[in-house]
Amino acid sequence: MAWSYSSSSSSFNNAPLEKHEVFISFRGEDTRNNFTSHLNGALKRLDIRTYIDNDLNSGDEIPTTLVRAIEEAKLSVIVFSKNYAVSKWCLEELMKILEIKKMKGQIVVPVFYDVDPSDVRNQRGSYAEAFAKHENNFEGKIKVQEWRNGLLEAANYAGWDCNVNRTELALVEEIAVDVLNKINGVYVGDLDQQIELKMERSLRLLRLSPDMLSHLENSSNNNNLVPLTEKKKKKKKLFLF
Repeated sequence: MAWSYSSSSSSFNNAPLEKHEVFISFRGEDTRNNFTSHLNGALKRLDIRTYIDNDLNSGDEIPTTLVRAIEEAKLSVIVFSKNYAVSKWCLEELMKILEIKKMKGQIVVPVFYDVDPSDVRNQRGSYAEAFAKHENNFEGKIKVQEWRNGLLEAANYAGWDCNVNRTELALVEEIAVDVLNKINGVYVGDLDQQIELKMERSLRLLRLSPDMLSHLENSSNNNNLVPLTEKKKKKKKLFLF
């Protein structure tokens, strides 16, 4: 059974987190009830355990529970949407994810939903507007520059452009299979733990729908998802931006 967690101050502040593999960072008002919900569902169908914060967050600092959830994940999916940079909370999540990537090698998968990847990297459009407000309203100019640098870094990782023409169902299934491939490559601990992880992968593969099996085969054979620095060298369909 896949586990999806929604945090709440009453139940999570003192309770230990159950084991999860993937942390999803997203702007709630943009994608909570559509894309992020659909992506989380696709991950659950592959029995990938996720942590997704369903609180309507406010304030500038993320709670220790959420920090710990990021630290304990093998992989973080960052759903960049039009208003992601408006939220200081989202930007602080992003910085924590990048910190854990540097410290522990956590995998980071950016997804660009209803926003041009170059607008995120270069902070144009809605991202320019968001940062103009941050600079006017936020005294810590160094912090704002750190957020800018973090966005540039994360947006340059190999990721997914939702503007490419395909159905959302196909897209979330392709992303879910990509996440499965990536976390299956993360083995830690002794031989018994590695065997357990490989058995878990086999069980997950049994749950794949025919469409997901097709996505898995294509991702293995065609290497469609490539780093941005290689996009001019490899003209693959679907995933490049």
